Amino acid sequence: MADLLESIDSRGVATLTLNRPDRRNALDGPLVDALRKSLVRLDARTDVRVVVIAASGEVFCAGADIEWMKRLAGDTQERNELDSLALAEMLRALDLLSKPTIALVQGAVYGGGVGLLACCDVALASEDARFCLSEVRLGVVPGIIGPFVVRSIGLRQARRFALTAELIFADKALEIGLVHEVCRETNLQSACESVIETMLRAAPGAQAEAKLLMARFYASPIDDTLMKEAANRLALRRASDEGREGLSAFLEGRPPVWLDPRTI
Repeated sequence: MADLLESIDSRGVATLTLNRPDRRNALDGPLVDALRKSLVRLDARTDVRVVVIAASGEVFCAGADIEWMKRLAGDTQERNELDSLALAEMLRALDLLSKPTIALVQGAVYGGGVGLLACCDVALASEDARFCLSEVRLGVVPGIIGPFVVRSIGLRQARRFALTAELIFADKALEIGLVHEVCRETNLQSACESVIETMLRAAPGAQAEAKLLMARFYASPIDDTLMKEAANRLALRRASDEGREGLSAFLEGRPPVWLDPRTI
């Protein structure tokens, strides 16, 4: 049985499903590698519009597989670092993916699982979802996922939950910005479909550019340099094929060419 399932529907919506329910979908070397390879492959496909990260069973992801971590602890420093960097590369591939991404979360989300959803553009959670930066209870730290989590919920919240390793229930996760929406588990898929439909209405090139811009804006002071860059990027998009088509379609009262008739 594959640890990672991949499917792509007729709309170009790809779903990557963590498929280790017997191990609570915990991350280990092979699963991390499979995720990275799938993300790189999907990023290169022009027919893929949206990527959903989901999980089989009752748990989204219990973090790093304990047996895997025990083996790493007994390995060389070099090997230990290489495995950590492999996780970092996978999370960066998800974070920098040029397609819109959605995390579909149920049950427990610990450690590396929190990192996965923090790298996604939209995170949807069921009411029973619970989250935890549990690393310090195991004598380790949220080193690789830390940058993504801090950016997601802010330094103040990250410091609290990284130090206490307390459970974050769904309503609190919504309050601090770790997830965007909470609903009954039976409604989770329909909530995801609603987000997908809105994403499919947008121009794919503009979405990729918007993701880059949001990251750039977050990391930079609002100074003359940033404003000049923003003006340049906007001007280039207006003159692009997508920009011209989008404006023309709006003025002519018709769908743009990238809009699938099924999403109208």
